[in-house]
Amino acid sequence: MRKSKRQEAILREIDLHNKVFSVELSEQLNVSDDTIRRDLHELAQEGKIIKVHGGAISKSFVAPFNNEHVTYAVESKRKIASKAITLLKNNMVIITEGGTTMLELAKMIPSSLKLTIITISPQVAITLAQHDNLNVIGIGGKLIKNANLYIGASVVNQLAGLKADLCILGANAFSSEEGLTDADWEVVQVKKGLISSAKKVAVISISEKLNTVKWLNICAASQVNYLITEREPTDPLFTHFIQKNITVI
Repeated sequence: MRKSKRQEAILREIDLHNKVFSVELSEQLNVSDDTIRRDLHELAQEGKIIKVHGGAISKSFVAPFNNEHVTYAVESKRKIASKAITLLKNNMVIITEGGTTMLELAKMIPSSLKLTIITISPQVAITLAQHDNLNVIGIGGKLIKNANLYIGASVVNQLAGLKADLCILGANAFSSEEGLTDADWEVVQVKKGLISSAKKVAVISISEKLNTVKWLNICAASQVNYLITEREPTDPLFTHFIQKNITVI
């Protein structure tokens, strides 16, 4: 594969998953670790990505308030956000993480809705704070800078005492067979805590992330109640998810 095509593939993976690991890219593209490191270095030098230990992250993911950065598949994410709002009812307690799709949802919440929203994302909390009728609670801990989420034992312990009406999660990878998976150990532990702290779970994700699998398990597909993507619920893509008793919106 030529360097231009390889780097194009790398950028797509970063846009899709927000964060990538050099080892995974090396396996996917069938090139050496050194080649991937050089590619990431060049892309970072060009200002297209942010290089971090072991891989790279999307610039729009860590700086979503910067208008210079274009969010990947933003129109699809806005469509997902508008669908997700249909699950929100007055006086509900919602618990959530972060991510670009959740930020779009935070911007769209109608001013008439009265909700309590608990989040581990400082960016989501700041966005939600602009709504007069929302009671916003941030759960703090160690800030993981390349995802702008609070993580660690203190976060998990605080989540253990909660029981929200609905947990809204983004997805790095979601398969009907393998469930929700991710590649970051500390993020996975917090996501497990979020799921355990809610009566129901909604996954919001662009459809490109469906039927993909990362190496760390978060939960089985059967633990998810709702799946919201930009596609219509009748799309054949969702057949196996529906068989797991997931309501597709």
